[in-house]
Amino acid sequence: MAVEILMPALSPTMEEGTLAKWLVKEGDAVKSGQILAEIETDKATMEFEAVDEGVVGKLLIAEGTAGVKVNTPIAVLLEDGEDASSVAAQPSSATPVAAKSDAKASDERPVAAPAPAAPVSGGARVFASPLARRIARDKGLDLTKVAGSGPHGRIVRADVEGAVPLAAPVVATTVAAATVATKPAIAAMPAGMAAETVMKMYADRQYDEIPLDGMRRTIAARLTEAKQTIPHFYLRRSVRLDALMAFRETLNKQLEGRGIKLSVNDFIIKACAMALQAVPNANAVWAGDRILRLKPSDVAVAVAIEGGLFTPVLRDADKKSLSALSAEMKDLAGRAKTKKLAPHEYQGGSFAISNLGMMGIENFDAVINPPHGSILAVGAGLKQPVVLADGTLGVATVMSMTLSVDHRVIDGALGAEFLKAVIDALENPMVMLA
Repeated sequence: MAVEILMPALSPTMEEGTLAKWLVKEGDAVKSGQILAEIETDKATMEFEAVDEGVVGKLLIAEGTAGVKVNTPIAVLLEDGEDASSVAAQPSSATPVAAKSDAKASDERPVAAPAPAAPVSGGARVFASPLARRIARDKGLDLTKVAGSGPHGRIVRADVEGAVPLAAPVVATTVAAATVATKPAIAAMPAGMAAETVMKMYADRQYDEIPLDGMRRTIAARLTEAKQTIPHFYLRRSVRLDALMAFRETLNKQLEGRGIKLSVNDFIIKACAMALQAVPNANAVWAGDRILRLKPSDVAVAVAIEGGLFTPVLRDADKKSLSALSAEMKDLAGRAKTKKLAPHEYQGGSFAISNLGMMGIENFDAVINPPHGSILAVGAGLKQPVVLADGTLGVATVMSMTLSVDHRVIDGALGAEFLKAVIDALENPMVMLA
């Protein structure tokens, strides 16, 4: 019996993907474990393996097709002796599935309820403006008992605003109106200006329209969710880097023969991993109706790529040496730029680092990546005048750091304690070798 091959869910959050490339063609015999196609998720391009053996009878989705929903049939696999012509004669089931999905999405979109039909009294229609009818419905007014002051006795807004409502609301006359009246709380979050509205504003100007790919859509959705639902607050501190810079230079000279060169970011990762262990209550994530306090220090680090960013996670970072963290970070960043990371390599962690110091940014506030409890924004190290320990003026390399905190997970004093632990490690870098 022919077997439909469905669009796989290659990550826990994947809802749709792009069928980037077919690696088989119709008529090819395939074995279990053979690579059938390359599929782009919102974050990575991944290989899709065959589970069964057989012959490719029909490719239902052309390569390069974007927005293919998970569980949509993408190909048909035939068993020995089956004829591909019988499959070709059947209508593709991919189209109905997509159509069904679109129809469902259409049904779920909020639709403005029409104004209820004007009531009748003694067989005669009661004339009222649409706004008056809506207000009457909301207040539970019987329009047959309201005198209209508008033209030809038409009931207008002023007539219903001053009227006394009935003891019980009038039953809505349409299903749509009843739904809106009984469930006023089900309102979509503000989505900003519609595309058509914005495009009309720039109708007389030249522009290039850039459609959103899966990654950009995901970034937009997650960060909008973050700023709308996470109660952010911010803690700012400066750290003196002179001891760290001298220590780093010494280490890099000793490691030069092994081809290892440590960056300032490697020290920041290690310092944050140690701070998560020193202040374990800050090593936590928000889980809807509870807090999850993690045991390991799994540190995510933002990596900019063309069109977006990844946050690969260095697991158990507190247990790894600076050289091991450096090598792992270089590997993850390199594969992030080619979208070759597996989902488990960029999902998870309780905390993230976003470093724009190498781009000359002095300080900034980063947006928390849910469900993380916090994120550290790192600025550039700059030469600045400072007051030295003996009270004299001097010059030091100073770096600004801002910790964005989810107040549901971490309170102010706890966040301050965590940030102090990070700075203590950076200003006393020898402890990172202990």
